[in-house]
Amino acid sequence: MLVYGDRDRLENPCVAVARIAAAHRTAAAKPDGLIRHAMLVSLFIEAAELAQGLADAEFAALGEDDCTPCRDAAMAVVMGLARAVARSWRGEPQPGACALAAELETLSAQPLPETVRIRRSEGYAFYGLYPEAYLEAAARLPPDLPAPLVVIGLRSIGTGLAAMAAVALDAAPPVTLRPIGHPFQRAVRLSARLRAALLADAGASYVIVDEGPGLSGSSFGAVADWLEAAGVPSRRIAFLPSHKGDPGPRSSDRHRRRWAEAVRPVIDFNELVHAAHGPVPPLERWFEDTLGLAVAPLRDLSGGAWRTASAELAANVAADWPPVHAQQERRKFLLRTASGSWLLKFAGLGRLGEAKLDRARALHQAGFTTKPMALRHGFLAERWLDGAQPPATMPLERLADYLLFRAQRFPAERDTGASLPDLLAMAHVNIGEALGAAATVPLDRWTRDILSELDAGVRRVVTDNRLHIWEWLRTTDGRVLKTDSLDHADAHDLIGCQDIAWDVAGAIVEFGLAEAEADRLCDAVGASKRLVAFHLPCYLAFQIGCWSFASSDAGAASMRRFYGEAWKRQAGRGGRFPPPAGTS
Repeated sequence: MLVYGDRDRLENPCVAVARIAAAHRTAAAKPDGLIRHAMLVSLFIEAAELAQGLADAEFAALGEDDCTPCRDAAMAVVMGLARAVARSWRGEPQPGACALAAELETLSAQPLPETVRIRRSEGYAFYGLYPEAYLEAAARLPPDLPAPLVVIGLRSIGTGLAAMAAVALDAAPPVTLRPIGHPFQRAVRLSARLRAALLADAGASYVIVDEGPGLSGSSFGAVADWLEAAGVPSRRIAFLPSHKGDPGPRSSDRHRRRWAEAVRPVIDFNELVHAAHGPVPPLERWFEDTLGLAVAPLRDLSGGAWRTASAELAANVAADWPPVHAQQERRKFLLRTASGSWLLKFAGLGRLGEAKLDRARALHQAGFTTKPMALRHGFLAERWLDGAQPPATMPLERLADYLLFRAQRFPAERDTGASLPDLLAMAHVNIGEALGAAATVPLDRWTRDILSELDAGVRRVVTDNRLHIWEWLRTTDGRVLKTDSLDHADAHDLIGCQDIAWDVAGAIVEFGLAEAEADRLCDAVGASKRLVAFHLPCYLAFQIGCWSFASSDAGAASMRRFYGEAWKRQAGRGGRFPPPAGTS
């Protein structure tokens, strides 16, 4: 099944350096505490992303990783900010606004390319991975690991995480490598100069740093394979991963055995954020200045636990609960204070979270969502709606107003979502795997020429991408509000930002709109009916694939059946989508 996808963006390095310099001056003027700490972490992430982009640009030009002045200058900036984050985390004094000036000036003096491609760091964006966890984990490496310690970060996210580890270990700036090749059989490619630098001390120990391991752990394994082939014994190779689990089922026997025996300390999310660190309080106190003191323990609502937070939902049998795709859920908590009940949801570290806060404010001011209160170090607080329930029916006018607002208010760049050919390819794969090759025949009418014609009219916006009935709530005073409306167009999947026709297609499916109602919705929103007709099978195919990965939830199988039956009706009516009965 094709479900997941990555996002890249192009950055001008000179603009990025200037932005980091200005933001660092602003952060330095803030008093000690969580707000300044979060600003420093955001800057650190930006600098690490820039270093990754510059290193990957050189890799593309040279065909291998190498030691270069540009890489060294970029990593010096990352290390400077990693030290600032560490000092803030520990409650130590900061040296001042000019501390990073020399490193930034040296980087600016390099022959920088006009643009570099920045890869999105999934852990920072989606999974609540905090770089401070690597600062703490590195400090737990065995003290008898032979010195010197050479830190190796795996790009992308390992660029910054390795710098945090190097600061904790008081080691030299890390080397970063780009594992290449098949996702389950990664390899590394180093220049002779970089090889010599890494192996300069025959007695050194090596610390390999990255997020993961994933299905195969082959990125970690590729570097360890290279080191062992160069004569480094396995006892002098340690790992800093993001979780305590083993590599997934695609791991090789060799990598699995090595992983089981290796030193690999981990600080997990709960251990990190539920304790105080210097001026950074535990998570339940991050919003005290805005929401007041907690009057009950923080309640974890992640992985579908939100279903039991409502007395009305909890009273239902499990089969009646909304289904859950736990792997795609953000971390979320229920905070109760004297001022009310609040949902704390992970929105992403750095500039990602700021963009979502702006979006949340706009949606609330337009009357479509609950009120966002504040953003603190990746978590967004918004009012929890006690007593709210999914509406029995959905007013078509409310749907139209909401989608029209998104179409007008949240424009997006053309390269921020899957292309029409990519969506069609996904539909072929997912429908073929779920329903058989014969079921994909109706997709053949969408030829290259038709897609090219449709693409000329595409206007990408930050689509909602999640219009399921349980994503709407009717409040006790009768209002119908949208939940979870901020970031599914920037999720860890291949859809991304689309024309508003994608959301119209989603609404047609999720609310079983009859053909006349679907036409009314298209007209009200200004969506191309031809584009909606194309997006309908793609939406169904994506949902079939998505719920195929949610096998741990009891409702996943029924969701796959629902979308499979919808596909059969769609195919049987020549591309239109009038189900037997519509509701609005």
